[in-house]
Amino acid sequence: MPLPEFSGALGIKRAAHLLRRATFGATKQQIDVFAALTPAQAITSLFRQSLPDPALPIDPKTGQVWVLTPVTDANSMDLDSFLRKWIIGQMISAGVPSGISLAYSAREKMVHFLHTHFTTIMSKVSNSRSIYYQNQLFRTFALDALNSNPAINFKNLTVKISVDNAMLRVLDGNLNVKGSENENYARELLELYSIGRGLEGTLPPTTEQGDYGVYKEDDVKAAARVLSGWDVDEDFANLDPDTNLPRGKVKGSPTNASSHDNTTKQFSVHFGNATVQPNPALLNGGNPTEASALDEISQWIDLIYSSPQTAKNICWKIYRFFVYAPHTPEESIVIDGAIIAEMANTFAAGGFKLQPVIENLLRSQHFYEATAGTVTDDNFGGIIKSPIDLIIPTLRFFDITVPGITVSTTDFYAATGEIETQVTTQAMKFYEPSDIAGYESYFQFPIYHRWWITPNTLANRYNFIRTLITTMEQGMFKVNVYDFVKNNIPDAIAADARLLTMELAKYLLPVTDNLTFDDAADDTSGLTAKRLNYFKERFLQTFDEAYWTTRWNANEPDLRDQLEYLFNSMLQSPEYQLA
Repeated sequence: MPLPEFSGALGIKRAAHLLRRATFGATKQQIDVFAALTPAQAITSLFRQSLPDPALPIDPKTGQVWVLTPVTDANSMDLDSFLRKWIIGQMISAGVPSGISLAYSAREKMVHFLHTHFTTIMSKVSNSRSIYYQNQLFRTFALDALNSNPAINFKNLTVKISVDNAMLRVLDGNLNVKGSENENYARELLELYSIGRGLEGTLPPTTEQGDYGVYKEDDVKAAARVLSGWDVDEDFANLDPDTNLPRGKVKGSPTNASSHDNTTKQFSVHFGNATVQPNPALLNGGNPTEASALDEISQWIDLIYSSPQTAKNICWKIYRFFVYAPHTPEESIVIDGAIIAEMANTFAAGGFKLQPVIENLLRSQHFYEATAGTVTDDNFGGIIKSPIDLIIPTLRFFDITVPGITVSTTDFYAATGEIETQVTTQAMKFYEPSDIAGYESYFQFPIYHRWWITPNTLANRYNFIRTLITTMEQGMFKVNVYDFVKNNIPDAIAADARLLTMELAKYLLPVTDNLTFDDAADDTSGLTAKRLNYFKERFLQTFDEAYWTTRWNANEPDLRDQLEYLFNSMLQSPEYQLA
């Protein structure tokens, strides 16, 4: 059954929490609007709107779209770079009307989740058009509940990604032919993309060599034979009927898939000793066809999803991305029984549609309250922000916008290129994870998101904030914090150093219950009195609180300088690194 849902208005803390996790950030005004909504209303606003497709990427050298037509010598050399910047532009909702920018951002957060799951290494694919179409494939499946086509679901996405041009290249599916099977994709399909290898840190050792508890080495070999005979379609002419997007093609011809293994494939006891075999009605005089080869993949994916472990593994990926990554077996076991099992039931009962599972999770009591008996660590602030989730939401909070690509292609790529540079300095090689398992922070037990923080990356995170906030620092993106406070905070609060510090903390920091500057009254349930006093002292410097009030009311000319101390201290704090 679905997870029990939270009722009542969200309030500022929960609204900010939801928008940090479900989108790439929100302005103060957007948080205030969502604070008055119930979770059900908020999720409807984020996930149930009709949204436009992104404006197509443009090659600045030619001024033309390149992803729909063959690339020629007239095009720029490094189109991969422009495509990465284009993807970042979608994350920051560049050129998107304000009325739908949050919903657009929520969809792009789902697209990013799918990218972190079905990982791509752009340099190995070495074809920006393939990456673009894969990105569009993820966008097609991201809001699958809005699509009446039952084929648009996560299970069927697993079929589609198996013959996706980028995936065929990155995991050597194009080298997998009968008699000389390449097992790379078959192995990762099982281990990373579907059934997994059980709950990390909790599994007893297996007694049989080649038995991974939920599948065997023999299943990898049989799966490689199922997946044999496909090739990259360099012309992007072979269109999938459900998505109308290009996919790979069989070697040989559609009526004679000559490199596909056409024999029966036997799977292990973990899959009920089932077989996958060609459908005679789809063969051509006994020879495999594109239709029969694709049908075998569908049969195999059906087998994988018939195991309850597959739904649980996918739901764990969802949970770690949107909620929390437990770092001990004990925590994992509790969450697995209380939360993941229910998510998996919803997932399977809903025909493996992704969106309803995520929506229920984001409406749940657990998401907002870390329901008693599930985890000891509150879900608020339970995830260290990725570089993307630090940089883009910070810019969005201060309402820094990027022009649409059709409004100013030069400015669009300059801004998104600066974001990519900042992401790279913080140790996220965007679309270039170190291996096919993806970015370690999303999958590597027991560290997970803690991978993002090292002495170097933390310094670069702080440098990003300092450059953004401080007048004397040079940078493309700049925030006038005086204007921000004047335009967003009532004068009665802005003139009071304590009230101003607490007001900003409510929006900027994840744990903000029962705020007080009094150590004796502090219940340490969230941001402590000691931390609040630190922010206040950094803000006031050598001034006292009354003097700040006098100076604010007199509109002194150097108020921006003093406010920069406050914003730098809060945004360079450890607390701000948490989502």
